[in-house]
Amino acid sequence: MVGRLQDRVAVVTGGASGIGKAVALLFASEGAMIAIGDCSDEAKDVVCEIERQGGEAIYVNTDVAKEDDVKHLMNEAVTRFGKIDVLIANAGIDQISPAHETSLADWQKMIDINLTGVFLSNKYAIMHMLTRQSGAIVNISSILGQVGQPDITAYAAAKGGVSNLTRSIAVTYANQGIRVNAVCPGYIETPLLRDLSDEMVLLRVSKHPMGRMGRPVEVAHACLFLASEEASFVTGINLFTDGGYTAQ
Repeated sequence: MVGRLQDRVAVVTGGASGIGKAVALLFASEGAMIAIGDCSDEAKDVVCEIERQGGEAIYVNTDVAKEDDVKHLMNEAVTRFGKIDVLIANAGIDQISPAHETSLADWQKMIDINLTGVFLSNKYAIMHMLTRQSGAIVNISSILGQVGQPDITAYAAAKGGVSNLTRSIAVTYANQGIRVNAVCPGYIETPLLRDLSDEMVLLRVSKHPMGRMGRPVEVAHACLFLASEEASFVTGINLFTDGGYTAQ
């Protein structure tokens, strides 16, 4: 059976772990060639896993907050694989801090990685996509870019920016063959949550009507739909993968 992304080239930022790793592995299993941009060398293990399964992948050390790094990542993907068909802009960090305890440096770091990093990834992927008048971008936002929760100051601001940035870029390039959407996960079992106490984990689980946190592969499947031709008439949406969190 031919994969849904057969012979496509997908760039995945933050692909060393969590949602990004799940996306890279799933997309490779669907026939895509993968370029992982991450600042962790754990991404090498993901590349090795893809290659063991018969796929093709490269790792490019990338800080998405640095414009030259992002430009280099996209250029390396094109140099190795000849094009960019799909971008999954996933790289991000987490922070729990009320506004009056959030330093300007911490605020800026969050905006630089979680919002500016998405902008830069979109910008340089689109430059390559425009040459072929074709492409699909999926930005990873969050339910916390849509609903309020205490003490998530900078993260909420950045993810809210990602959601509306997605809408704006989508309508800008809709008539040029490039689709741009966002996935907004609920709480997912990823390394970003490893520092939470058991009490905090139970509290977050309780907010999901399905009674559990999500799994990275479940978010990856949402990304796969939006990246594939099955979503050929879908652009500018924020797709909630949150176990009913925002519906409650």
